[in-house]
Amino acid sequence: MKSILRVFSYLKHYPLHAAGQLFCAVGMTLAVFVFPNATRHVIDHIIPFPERHSEFAFWVAVSFAGYFLNSGLNSLRIMVNNTFEQKVIYDIRSDLYEKIQRLPLRWFDTRRTGDVMTRVVEDVTNMERVLIDGIEQGLVSLLQVVGVGAFLFWLNPTVAMWATLPVPLLAVGAWIYSTKGRDRYRNQREASSDLNALLHDNISGIRQIKAYAAETEELERFNQFSDLLRSANLRMMKWWAIYSPSMSLLRMCGSVLVLSFGGMAVMRGELSNGEFISFFLFLSLFYEPIDRLNSLNQMVLSGRAAADRVFEIMDTDDEIHAKTGELLPTQVVGHVRFDKVGFSYQEQPTLEDVCIEALPGQTVALVGPTGAGKTTILSLLARFYEASSGRITLDGQDLSVISKASLRDRMAYVTQEAFLFNGTVRENLQLAHRNATDETMWAALEAAHAAPFVRELPKCLDTNVGERGVKLSGGEKQRLSIARALLKNAPILLLDEATASVDSETERLIQQALDHLMENRTSFVIAHRLSTIQNADRIYVLDGGKVVEEGTHADLLAREGKYAELCRKSFLPDRG
Repeated sequence: MKSILRVFSYLKHYPLHAAGQLFCAVGMTLAVFVFPNATRHVIDHIIPFPERHSEFAFWVAVSFAGYFLNSGLNSLRIMVNNTFEQKVIYDIRSDLYEKIQRLPLRWFDTRRTGDVMTRVVEDVTNMERVLIDGIEQGLVSLLQVVGVGAFLFWLNPTVAMWATLPVPLLAVGAWIYSTKGRDRYRNQREASSDLNALLHDNISGIRQIKAYAAETEELERFNQFSDLLRSANLRMMKWWAIYSPSMSLLRMCGSVLVLSFGGMAVMRGELSNGEFISFFLFLSLFYEPIDRLNSLNQMVLSGRAAADRVFEIMDTDDEIHAKTGELLPTQVVGHVRFDKVGFSYQEQPTLEDVCIEALPGQTVALVGPTGAGKTTILSLLARFYEASSGRITLDGQDLSVISKASLRDRMAYVTQEAFLFNGTVRENLQLAHRNATDETMWAALEAAHAAPFVRELPKCLDTNVGERGVKLSGGEKQRLSIARALLKNAPILLLDEATASVDSETERLIQQALDHLMENRTSFVIAHRLSTIQNADRIYVLDGGKVVEEGTHADLLAREGKYAELCRKSFLPDRG
């Protein structure tokens, strides 16, 4: 129930909407009293007396007015509630997305994208049902049950006691269903999330599925997950098939008890005919909201399971300094030092006692075999992950106390696998500079040698590149990614295989642009091609998470060590 209360805690931001809901609910509750009382008055005081038949039309009009008032207030309540509910859902979804942006990368390393998407879209929508029905039906139903129940006891306490005899049994049944149903609904949400995660993976990897002719096998996997969801849904439906009719049977027992004991009260002269009829009308008004509350119980359980999953994310610890930390000065010199830095993703250390220094304006190249820890060094510098030992400083200031937003604002990062969002060329470039003009964007594209192919696109800067830039070649995507980094014009550059996806001629042109860009900027470069790193001011050779050699290209070749071996095996010829 804690999760449901947290959902309703969002309501306090909109007191006027809450007051409007309460006003409509109270008005509707009072309006339901009109017709039964008018019916009782007509039967007991109008029909038996011909001299009062002229009043009949008035009481019919009063009955209609009661229904009209109830419907009018109900319409107003629905409009207020829909606005109220959408504002709250907007707040929850916004808070959830903001929270996701503040989570550390380690959290994403262990989560499936499809599961996260399910929580943001489907689970928040299920929470929406709690707000719609919890307020729209719950408040009105509770007021009506209390108000009508009290009136029944005022009419005739004895008959009312028999009429409400099933209520404790209904409450016990609802309690049993609620306490036993939490796991069923959570399992259903988990099964739905698993299916969505599989679907997301298969759609993202549809080229690989087709390339390996794995359609049949993947269909079997999909059907397995779909069957788990089917089973989870059937378990819920089975319990509902028992619970709902049982509650209806108990409610109908109340009507039979009224017929029995109310009829005897009429025969003994303790109830008039009009009171007996109105008692039945009020009884339907008493049990009808109880039926709604029983249905609401199912929706609350579903909403609770969804809310648990949403608040599980909300309660996760933020990335360190996601919103706090010291700010870097406007002008960053760019002196970077790694002092005995260690890090591990799992139990096995990824980096051990790494010492690296980049003086302001220098280009530092990181080389080594796959898995040596090169990309991890850039990730630690950008604070995507936190070093487990040692310290990293920028201009003498420890990175561990710096605001991550301030730090990353001073960096431009080009990854080995160029990532483009499903949007236009312009939108992808503006990720680096929101207010960039067309002139500056074209300048960045020219520097990255991307302008020629962008001009040939159907709408130039306004051409949609597709999901992950699927409409472009690998080299074109990488050049756009480099143009984005050029546009940011940051004092620190992180280049992780920035020219890996382009041909030799394009690499030469891009390298000229990067050489110009790296002037007077501190740059960290990872590359496997000698032509990319041979002019670096300092080269650090990593192996097994440790720095095994450092020096210039000429110095390292002369040592005939690990670097020279890598040159012979992996790079272009070390001469020419």
